[in-house]
Amino acid sequence: MRPRSSAARRLFGPAVKLVLLVVALIAVAWLAGLFWFAGQLPKQPARVETRTDAIVVLTGGSGRLQQGLALLAEDRAEKLFVSGVYRGVEVQELLRLFQEQPGELSCCVVLGYEADSTHGNAIETAAWVVEEGHGSLRLVTANYHMPRSLMEFRHVMPGIEIIPHPVFPANYKQDQWWRWPGSARLLISEFNKYLVAATLRKLSAAWDAIIGKAA
Repeated sequence: MRPRSSAARRLFGPAVKLVLLVVALIAVAWLAGLFWFAGQLPKQPARVETRTDAIVVLTGGSGRLQQGLALLAEDRAEKLFVSGVYRGVEVQELLRLFQEQPGELSCCVVLGYEADSTHGNAIETAAWVVEEGHGSLRLVTANYHMPRSLMEFRHVMPGIEIIPHPVFPANYKQDQWWRWPGSARLLISEFNKYLVAATLRKLSAAWDAIIGKAA
């Protein structure tokens, strides 16, 4: 039995080492990518004084809608589109919830009920932007969510100017995030979602290229 065991080790040993090496390289690349991603997160809103045709708020986190309403009140755009709202919620109710005057802003706030994901937000917003004839928008979402949101929005709206306007939730510590377990989990989750979305974009582009050549 021993000679047979030694032969197995000689046969499979290099393969196991190769697999372990590949796994280690992938882990190092993923970790390096995570820190790169964290370094790319916006630290402040861009071009605050620039007026756009619309403000778009993605629901799902604290501070986003408040910031969108504040921008609208400051006349940073003509319309505010809120994507991913629960069905049954109306503009008047939403404004009262955030202690705004319904009569002052209700004419300029539009709610979208179809989206249940970031990709869905982009599709829903694109349809509204085309319908309204807008050429620019200010995108309001959490800073850790901004890279994936911009990627999805720019993919479906390549001709639209999109200005990122991040908000900074209290539950995410951007500086030295690795020291805060909740912040680390949040960033890792968002980075993995970003990787999946980016991979799907590349696969879709490659498939379109193949179909184009075949045609």
